[in-house]
Parts: sequence; C-alpha cells; structure tokens
Amino acid sequence: MAHPWKDLIVWQKSHSLVLEVYKITNNFPEEERFGLVTQLRRSASSIAANIVEGKSKRTDKEFVSFLYNSRGSLEETRYHLLLSKDLGYLDKDIYLKLEEMTAEVSYLLNKLISSICK
Repeated sequence: MAHPWKDLIVWQKSHSLVLEVYKITNNFPEEERFGLVTQLRRSASSIAANIVEGKSKRTDKEFVSFLYNSRGSLEETRYHLLLSKDLGYLDKDIYLKLEEMTAEVSYLLNKLISSICK
C-alpha cells in the first residue's frame, strides 16, 4: 500500500528530526526518563504524526488543520530543546544542529500551508 505522506519533504525532514531527538535523549540523565525525555519525544513525534494523519483526511481544510497542529508540536519541541540545552543536557553544537533542523521543518510546514490555502 502506498503512503503518499512519505513523498512529502516536510514529513521526511520531520521524521529525521524525530530520529535525532530519540538518539540524543538516550544520553539524558536517568531522572529525566519520565519527564523531559518523554515530553521531548512525544512532541517531536507528533510533528510527523500530524502530517501523516492530516494527509489521510478527505479535504484540504482538514489537512491544513493537522498541519497547524504539527506546527504547534514543532514549537513545543523547540522549547524542550532549548530547555535541554539550558539544563546542560545538550551541548551547544548539537542544540544548534537541532535548531537548524526545526527551522527547516517550520519553513516547509509554512510553505505547505500557504500553498494549500491559495
């Protein structure tokens, strides 16, 4: 069965972000396992998951609604990444790489929303 959402560059980039988030959170302190790690992984995976769910809807209006949810999850993820850096769980270079990835996903989400709404 084909998955049309896999062809979306924004989904591909958001999925890469999720994989990076899972990788870096493996190194977080054990006491954050059910706190920040869970929150960060949940918000990051929600970015891609909302794109998938929205793409399966019947109308563009529904799809855009899920893209807005994805954008909200992206901003939540950005905050969790900043918090992780400020708490000393991420070094600056890793944080900057992840911030670059989130900025790209944000740009792509906004462009997709704009193109659908035209």
